[in-house]
Parts: sequence; C-alpha cells; structure tokens
Amino acid sequence: MQSILRIGTRGSKLALWQANWVKQAIEARLSHLSVEIQIIKTQGDRILDVPLAKIGGKGLFVKEIEEALLNGGIDIAVHSMKDMPGDIPPGLCIGAVPERENPFDVLISNQGICLKHLKSGARIGTSSLRRSAQLCHVRPDLNIVPLRGNLDTRLKKLEGYDLDGIILAAAGVRRLGLEDRITEYLAEDILLPAAGQGALCIQIRGDDAMTAAAIAGLDHFPTRRVVLGERAFLHRLQGGCQVPIAAFGKNDGTSISLRGLVASLDGKHIIRDAVSGPEAQAESMGIQLAERLLSKGADRLLNELLSAIID
Repeated sequence: MQSILRIGTRGSKLALWQANWVKQAIEARLSHLSVEIQIIKTQGDRILDVPLAKIGGKGLFVKEIEEALLNGGIDIAVHSMKDMPGDIPPGLCIGAVPERENPFDVLISNQGICLKHLKSGARIGTSSLRRSAQLCHVRPDLNIVPLRGNLDTRLKKLEGYDLDGIILAAAGVRRLGLEDRITEYLAEDILLPAAGQGALCIQIRGDDAMTAAAIAGLDHFPTRRVVLGERAFLHRLQGGCQVPIAAFGKNDGTSISLRGLVASLDGKHIIRDAVSGPEAQAESMGIQLAERLLSKGADRLLNELLSAIID
C-alpha cells in the first residue's frame, strides 16, 4: 500500500475541519500512512455574488475536486454529502460515509429570538431555495434575504447586513465548535433537511483498491444506507439546489423511514410524502418516494421551478 495519501478539499474552515478529521481518522487506524491535504478552489467558491441556482447548483463545489481525483492529482476527496449532485462521474465512487452529525437546520438570530417569535418582516438570510421555500410556507411574513459564502462569512454577515437571523446546517456549526451561537434547532416538520445533510462523502476512484482499504474503517453502515436512500430520491427527481427539494431518512437498525418534499419557490405549494421499509431496500425506497411525489404533481411543479429559474 502506498505510504502517502492525498486528500483534496475546499479551503473553508469547515471543509478543512472535515478533511483533517478524515486525515486523523486514517492515520489513527493505519500508522504507516502519511496523509496530506491539498486545497482546491472550486467555481462555487469563486463566484459569490450570484445565487447558486443561477450558475448551476451545488455541483460547482465539487467539480474541480472530482477532476483532480480523476486525473490522479489527489487520492481522496472529502465533501459535505449535501453538496453532492445526484450523479457521480464515471470512474469515481463513494468510498465511505462516516457516522452522521446532527442533520437538521438551525436558526441563529441576533437577539436569541426563536422562529415563531420573530417579528413580521424580519430579515432572514439563507443561500438555499429549500430553506427559503419552507420558511415562506411556515412564516410567509418573513423577508428572505439571499446569503452566499462559507459558514464564517455568513456568520459575519449576520451582524453586518442588517439581518435578524440566518439559517445554517447544524452539522457545520457544531463541527466548528460554535454550538453556543445556535438559537434554535428547526424540527423536520418545519425545515426538512437536504439529502445527505450532516454526513460526509469520502470519494475515491472506483479502481483504487488500496485507498478503498485505507478508508473502509470510516464507513458507518447505518448512515450509508439511509443517505443512499435520500440520494436515490434526489437522483430520481434530478434535483439539486436549483429547486426546493428535501429528503430525510431515519434508520432504527432494521428498517428505514424516508420523508421527502418538493416545494414552490414561494412556499405556497408543497408536495410531500413518506415511505418506510427494510434497511436493505433504502435506495429502492428513495425511488419509490420520488415516484409518489411525481404522481402527486411534483413533475409539473419541478418544470415550473426550472422555467422560473432559467428566466
């Protein structure tokens, strides 16, 4: 087995925390290996003044890293799973999915005010159409403000952009040790998470058996199962951050329950459903859940959404 493994990652504090966590976990298990981290700037990191939906979605945060993996510049890519498009490029695979962090969204408000107590017209920052649509559904009186940038940048903008609060993924806030900033964890009935939220994706080349063996110990089977179910749902709907799609599963060790939704941009229309079944059938359940939403009119809603975004 090679003595050096190279991890490719984005350069934000959160991305580096995630890559270093993987590095330390590998080196703790395999002391003969040395793991190096290479920072790769993605198009999503460079373009900060345009909504993601207008420039191609969250795949912009992984494309350059995947290219480096395919051409042999790195051996491992570490991503936030929720940033992963439904399709994995030929030649690459998801090598390991570590145990999931808290999967929910959180509100961080300037004055410690919970969502239901925010004043009418309160300015809430989020970069996610999924979050903004669901927020508009439960609080149509709020003023949603587009907010791009990494976690640190968005926290700084909370003070500098005349915002009353921002919505972030709990996992990133907790991983950076900023849990004391959290005002409220938002339940799945209010904000259903993005597919894979809270989980890491450790991506490798499909034919790299040595690296696969090195990261095998990082795979958390219950997390992998449920996340693959969520991703199967996303893939069937051909969705990303361009449209408000959410999926969240729970795994009790033998069975999985999956919830999913598609929403209009203004949150006035939400199509949702849920399925459950044996753990081994997670991916087929994700497809089944997507088909159920499509049968309820999600296809028409998705077409309207994509037309609106293109215009």
